Amino acid sequence: MTQALSFAAVAPTPLSPAAEAFEAIAESFDDRFGSWLSIAAQRRAVRAELLSAFPSGARVLEVGGGTGEDASWLTRQGRTVLLTDPSPAMVRIAASKLGPLGAPAPMTLSAESLSTLADALGGPVLDGAFSNFAALNCVPDLSPVARGLARLVRPHGVIVLVVFGICVPGEWIVEAMRGNPSAMFRRLSRGDVHARIGAREFFVRYHRASDIGRTFAPWFRLTRRRGIGVFVPPSAAEPRISRHARLLALLEGLDRATSRLLAMFGDHVLYRLERTDVNATV
Repeated sequence: MTQALSFAAVAPTPLSPAAEAFEAIAESFDDRFGSWLSIAAQRRAVRAELLSAFPSGARVLEVGGGTGEDASWLTRQGRTVLLTDPSPAMVRIAASKLGPLGAPAPMTLSAESLSTLADALGGPVLDGAFSNFAALNCVPDLSPVARGLARLVRPHGVIVLVVFGICVPGEWIVEAMRGNPSAMFRRLSRGDVHARIGAREFFVRYHRASDIGRTFAPWFRLTRRRGIGVFVPPSAAEPRISRHARLLALLEGLDRATSRLLAMFGDHVLYRLERTDVNATV
């Protein structure tokens, strides 16, 4: 894959407010979130699905890959992963992890600009793509993402999208215990919702299953939906919940048993879609 791809024609895209927010915390991102056990439990659930979706040797794109934690892990499992992220600082950190593994050089590219990558590659040459931990919730309109992926992924290839859930009892409980009732039901909003990381403010959009199915059709069809973090609490419960490793292990087991039945109640929801034979026009 590394030799077959050329990215000289792909220009970096301007940073959105969300990208600027993550750019500002890139250097501390892994230290801030890497030790949280709830995040690790949710990540294990996603990675199990990635191994199922992408066989050994698969050529895979990661959209909004951040510091490269998932891309480097999947590379070590025998997959070839091209990481993209809109934050140059995140991409630099990811490159330091992926370079020694022989992976393609990560690219500074927004999810909305994937068609420029398709132009550079000249066709659907990838076996699949994925986006983890709600990177796509920073994208208000998924239409250019869907079209870009349709131009990059071959027919019958798979994409795995992990976005924030809408109906999250775990967050209701956590925010109620924190005395923050105004945040309990924010994910039910259909418009832009205010978000903040550090001193940076931006907006997120909570995408519904119906929105994803409609936006990605006719190029992709939904084949599976799983809840990620149905019983495992959301990150709002950190750092306190990480002090209870045994409890988290129990909740993680409950997640494995109920992730499909109770998918709609996940802190994140994983959507697995298969590329159809329908051509994607420019």
